[in-house]
Amino acid sequence: MPASRRTTLLATAALLGVTATWGSTFFLIHDLLSRVPTLDFLALRFAIASITLVALAPRALGRLTAASRRQAAVLGGLYGVAQILQTAGLAKTPASVSGFITGMYVVATPIFAALILRTRIGRATWAAVVLAMAGLGVLTLSGFSIGYGEGLIFVAAMIYALHIVGLGAWSEPGQALGMSIVQLMVITVICLVCTAPDGMVFPDRLGDWLSVVYMAVVAGAAAMIGQTWAQAHLPPARAAIIMSMEPVFAALFAVLFGGESATVRMLVGGLMVLAAMLIVELVPRRRVEVEVTHLAV
Repeated sequence: MPASRRTTLLATAALLGVTATWGSTFFLIHDLLSRVPTLDFLALRFAIASITLVALAPRALGRLTAASRRQAAVLGGLYGVAQILQTAGLAKTPASVSGFITGMYVVATPIFAALILRTRIGRATWAAVVLAMAGLGVLTLSGFSIGYGEGLIFVAAMIYALHIVGLGAWSEPGQALGMSIVQLMVITVICLVCTAPDGMVFPDRLGDWLSVVYMAVVAGAAAMIGQTWAQAHLPPARAAIIMSMEPVFAALFAVLFGGESATVRMLVGGLMVLAAMLIVELVPRRRVEVEVTHLAV
C-alpha cells in the first residue's frame, strides 16, 4: 500500500475516532446540564482542555509559525461562536431537530469548499452528502418547524462548515498540536466572556467533575488534536461526511450506557449515514478531489 494511502486511511480512522468520542458525550452532557449551566460547562471544559495541552506540550506554541497562530485564532473564533449560537438555539429547539439542523454542515462543507478552495466535488461525494443528510433525518427527526432557535442553530452549522473548510485549508501535521492549543484557548476566552456577567457555577458532585474532565481531556483536547491533524490529510467534504457519524455514535452510546432503547429508525438512519461514509472511502475518486488544498494568509 502506498505511503500516501496509508496516511489517508490513518487520518480517516483518527477522524472517525474523534467523532466517536464526541458521540460518547451526548448522554453525559444531557445529564450534566440539568445541574450546571451550559455556558459555564463549556467555559470549564475548554479551560481544562487548554491547560492540559499547555502542561503536556509547553513548547508547542513556540513552534507555531506566525501564519499558523493567526489561522488557529480564526478557527478557534469560528468554533467558539458556533458553540454559543448552537447553545442559544438549543434552549428553544427540540434536541432531535437541533441534531438534524447541526448536521447540515455536511451539505454546506462541500459547497464552501467549492466556493473558497475551488475544489471540484465529484458525483460520488454529492451522492454521499445526500445519503448522509437523509440518514440524519431518519435518525433524528420526528417533526420539524422553523423558528428563532432553528435559525441560530442553522447559522452555527454554517460556521461549523467554515471551520471544517478552514482546517482543511490551513492545518499542517507539524503544526497540529500548537494550532489545537490556540483554538482551545480562543474558544475558552469566548465562552468565559459570555458567562462572566452571571458568574461561574461549578459542578458539586465527583461524578460530574469526572464527566467534565473526560469531555475536556478526551473529547476536547485529544479530539481537537486528532481533528486538526486528520484534516491536514483529508479534503473538507470527505471530512464532513465522516463526521456525520457523530449522531450515530451518540445513539449507540445512549443505548449502551444511557438507558435508551434501540429503534428501527436508529438502525436505518445509522446504516444510511454509515453507507455514505463508505461511499467516499471505497468509490474511486478523481485525483483533484483527493488532494487537500492548503491556503496561506
